[in-house]
Amino acid sequence: MRIFAKVPGGENGKDETLVVACTDPSRPLSSIVEELIARNAIREASGIGEKYLLRLAENGAILYEESRIGDVLKDGDLVVVALQEAISGEKVDRHQTNRYITENLIRTSEAEWIALDGHSLSVEDLVKIGKGKYRVKLSEEAKVAVGKARKVVDDIVASGKVVYGINTGFGRFANIVISHSQLDELQMNLLRSHSAGVGDPLDPAHTRMLLALRINALAKGYSGIRLETLEQMVDALNASCLPYVPEKGTVGASGDLAPLSHLALGLCGEGDAWSPTTGWGKAKEILEAHGLKPLKLHAKEGLSLINGTQLITSLGADALHRAKMAALQADVIAALSIDVLKGTPRAFDRDIHASRLHPGQQEVAARLRALLDSSVYPSDIRAGHRDCPKVQDAYTMRCVPQVHGVVHDTIKFVTTIITTEMNGATDNPMVFAERAETLSGGNFHGEYPAKALDYLAIAIHEIANMSERRLERLIHPAYSEMPAFLVKDGGLNSGFMLAQCTAAALVSENKVLTHPSSVDSISTSAGTEDHVSMGGFAARKALIVVEHVETVVAIELLAACQGLEFHRPNKTTAPLEEVYKLVRTVVGQWDNDRCMSPDILAVRQLLRDEKVWQVVQPFMDIYQQQMLPNH
Repeated sequence: MRIFAKVPGGENGKDETLVVACTDPSRPLSSIVEELIARNAIREASGIGEKYLLRLAENGAILYEESRIGDVLKDGDLVVVALQEAISGEKVDRHQTNRYITENLIRTSEAEWIALDGHSLSVEDLVKIGKGKYRVKLSEEAKVAVGKARKVVDDIVASGKVVYGINTGFGRFANIVISHSQLDELQMNLLRSHSAGVGDPLDPAHTRMLLALRINALAKGYSGIRLETLEQMVDALNASCLPYVPEKGTVGASGDLAPLSHLALGLCGEGDAWSPTTGWGKAKEILEAHGLKPLKLHAKEGLSLINGTQLITSLGADALHRAKMAALQADVIAALSIDVLKGTPRAFDRDIHASRLHPGQQEVAARLRALLDSSVYPSDIRAGHRDCPKVQDAYTMRCVPQVHGVVHDTIKFVTTIITTEMNGATDNPMVFAERAETLSGGNFHGEYPAKALDYLAIAIHEIANMSERRLERLIHPAYSEMPAFLVKDGGLNSGFMLAQCTAAALVSENKVLTHPSSVDSISTSAGTEDHVSMGGFAARKALIVVEHVETVVAIELLAACQGLEFHRPNKTTAPLEEVYKLVRTVVGQWDNDRCMSPDILAVRQLLRDEKVWQVVQPFMDIYQQQMLPNH
């Protein structure tokens, strides 16, 4: 890949833009600086505290020098290189970096609008909000509901009535009454004390999703927040002024208190924050740079901002969306492997799968029929072994519908849970405007999304389990009838030998990560919160499991395309040939050994960009149109 580096003060005193060839995207960003120094494009940083920093030119984000190039940059990106003191004296450490950004946020002016009403947000829309594809606004109905609930809180404060969460302490201190003069102070004390999270910060997309989900929950009108406060939160989201939110520290009841406290504290102008145009800085300064004012909280608003399951649910929604696309594309890749391995499509006959009734199984079988040899899309490979004496294939080929099918059914189940949670009220106490009263309950408990995300991790893991075994068959000459490790001149070349080891390692890690975190509970808050969901870890490890699955499936796709080379000049079906062509746009065939890691990452990105699904979907639609009456 090529990276363009803008460096200060060339021979004529003007900035220069140079091309840096990055043959190994796994190298750290610091290697770009080293290359520029070696070319005498910049001098070595020699002064006390001097250090070169890199910014992404498109949005000004500061890049962490130890990040891998391929994780944060794409081919053709422009980075600005400058000494630290030349960038407003900013100091950047491990916890104040942009190293997680893998795709740039879309500029706000280019984004569409979506109205948040607390009732209709979908997983797909939330993911788009995270990527900056939507600007948000409150629906008119939400504004009315928020106003009515706030009036109930104001009336309680004016009456002097003692109500938990409004003029009392919290948790174990619920029986301590707070004076009217201290109510504003109480809000900030709550946020400061509860901002006890640790670990790396959420990336910008996940922070946007977290903030959007909290806005959506507050828009329902059960929290008692002021409309002014909620609209300030909307403005911050649309400007991508994103507080520093550590990823660890929630037990998932009472909600995600620590991460939501960090989120709220940053919006109040305390702590650190990030935006695409400023990079990291003090939250107050980041807000002011975008013409925004820090929140000034009144009675109950502190508690309203932090009582909910939005960290679990936002991370879970991203894991869910990625799992759905990984599973769909795994069906496609399995079809390619089956054809390359000379498998039979007869195992996917409609009547076999209709007899068992499971919808996911039937859907996967239908996809395989649409992709494998048929009268619509014949396969030269299948034609060459149609009359072979082999009756049936190994389970990882023959039972793809049965195994992948339950994954798809689980994803649908989890989608129902997560979508419901995204649009649910999770406050405590809850404000019921129509009854003019508040009620304490337990809607903040994260057991629903925690359990669902544990199910998701268990289910999607099986995709990688199957994929790695098909990979083994592809590289094993006794199974594939192709050269060992899919390479010519074996011995001189090792081919896919270690790629299979990588897949095996990730599958093995997943077997540990799929242990349900929601089966655990530790009593907190001096016994008041004596059962918790551990949903935060369920969400975080679900994301890790999905990433491993994406990687393993990418390796299988690489191997299947390489296996196809040994069948030439015969071709597979038209839709699967399009998948092959797609892969070859980023990775060449394996003639001689080379560093494989960049190939794996490049193909994994195709999966994350949903490219494999996009290229086959039109073919499957045509197949269904032609064959549905008969099949």
